[in-house]
Amino acid sequence: MIDGEDAARRWVEALPECDGRASQRLLLLIALLAEENSAQNLVSAASLRAVWQRHIADSAQLLLCAPPGSSPWLDLGTGAGFPGLVVSILRPEIDVVLVESRKLRAAWLHRVIEAIGLSQVRVLNARLEDLPSFPAAVISARAFAPLNRTLNLSARFSTSETLWLLPKGRSASHELAELCEWCHMFHVEPSRTDPQAGIIIGRLVGRKDSRA
Repeated sequence: MIDGEDAARRWVEALPECDGRASQRLLLLIALLAEENSAQNLVSAASLRAVWQRHIADSAQLLLCAPPGSSPWLDLGTGAGFPGLVVSILRPEIDVVLVESRKLRAAWLHRVIEAIGLSQVRVLNARLEDLPSFPAAVISARAFAPLNRTLNLSARFSTSETLWLLPKGRSASHELAELCEWCHMFHVEPSRTDPQAGIIIGRLVGRKDSRA
């Protein structure tokens, strides 16, 4: 378990993906986030005071589940860019697609991408329902929607090989137990940054046949 800001920063910087360039980009992301948070409430003030543990390491831990080269990575309801921006900084070789319906947040994401130089990242400023379908290698969603609704909205982006990585906090096991409409190969892994949180991980098979 990662406990505290110093431990979280050391853990991230020890990742094989976190070279000197990535470290500098993460620091710039943190600075830009702190600056913008005074203008729009991207994250809570309390979480900003623990930014390495609550946002950077919490996002980076998903890379331990995704094979290198998994592209494109689709991040739903990305908000302040977590986990998508951290993924793109640590794995600059993959394409990352950030979906954010709110105009102010999407505009900020565009500015961050330009400032950090993340040429492989796209921001789609639209409701997920309005986007054309495309196959994603990884689908992530952090504080986006309940599990069943997330699948209803985004299953069309999933193939038999798509890896789903869904941080769910304390509700992970409950949401998975309540999932009745879908055939899946999901399980819950404990979060490394919160002893009470879980991450739903796995692959989606498809909707159950209503005639069965």
